[in-house]
Amino acid sequence: MENKAAKSHWNKTMDIINKFKSGIGLIGLVIALSFASDYFLTTHNLINVARQVSINAILALGMTFVILTGGIDLSVGSVLALSAAVTGGLLSGGSSVIIAIIGGILVGTLLGLLNGLMVAKADMPAFIVTLGMMTIARGLTLIYSGGRPISGFDKTFRFIGSGYLASIPIPVIIMALALLIAYIILTKVPYGRYVYAIGGNEEAAKLSGINTDVVKTGVYAISGFLAAVSGVILTARLNSAQPTAGSGYELDAIAAVVLGGTSLAGGQGGIIGTIIGALIIGVLNNGLNLLNVSSFYQLVAKGAVILIAVFLDRRSQQNK
Repeated sequence: MENKAAKSHWNKTMDIINKFKSGIGLIGLVIALSFASDYFLTTHNLINVARQVSINAILALGMTFVILTGGIDLSVGSVLALSAAVTGGLLSGGSSVIIAIIGGILVGTLLGLLNGLMVAKADMPAFIVTLGMMTIARGLTLIYSGGRPISGFDKTFRFIGSGYLASIPIPVIIMALALLIAYIILTKVPYGRYVYAIGGNEEAAKLSGINTDVVKTGVYAISGFLAAVSGVILTARLNSAQPTAGSGYELDAIAAVVLGGTSLAGGQGGIIGTIIGALIIGVLNNGLNLLNVSSFYQLVAKGAVILIAVFLDRRSQQNK
């Protein structure tokens, strides 16, 4: 009886650890870096980390919707770049800030919608579709910008990337609003249940009456929309729309989603975990910079973290 009770207690403990493993990992990382660097826990540095995390976190929120359906979006970095270039081009051409932002976001949403239509309606693999869109969007960015940065924006637009509201950076506020809306959609709205249902078993979802094509198209549109929002923030922060902006950002977004506990197989995970995953990556990058670790080694460390997260995800799926 004692062995059974001990085993039951152990299983419950492991379940709790598995459920909150991303949060535990973040806390452990913060504690380790606070001992390694006196500067890490300062208010200025923590605000800087939050600002840096915001762009990847917003991208990762959109990626969460896609991965929950069992898909993938490799185009978000290039979509970000094209949306940023269009926004910058409209501003430099004399358009108002509102028109420029709407234009950039519409471009990103449209590209995401095209991804979704090809995946859902044409039944093409998401990996191939978004890989192709990644190349197309990057090429369009270079064509539109002529391969040159677009810069020199007024302070109203720059405020989006570098301004503060009650000591909180505007990008962090936008991230929080995106988090809240995404959380409500996934947990309080029927569409969110449909997203999980498709990731769990798409055929069963179809048989239960869910229009899987509409739902799948929608998640890619959401991903494109949020990639465009990130592009606007990045452009405002740098005061420049760079044709190479967003390179490699898709990997950070996917890493944040997986580190947050969302399964690459779909149907399992959530928004809160994604934000924690984005914070892990941001804190890791910041800590390595504070410790003067070479950027070359930082890439190795980030890749290792991604591989470990995917390995743990696979083990978790196999043990079910």
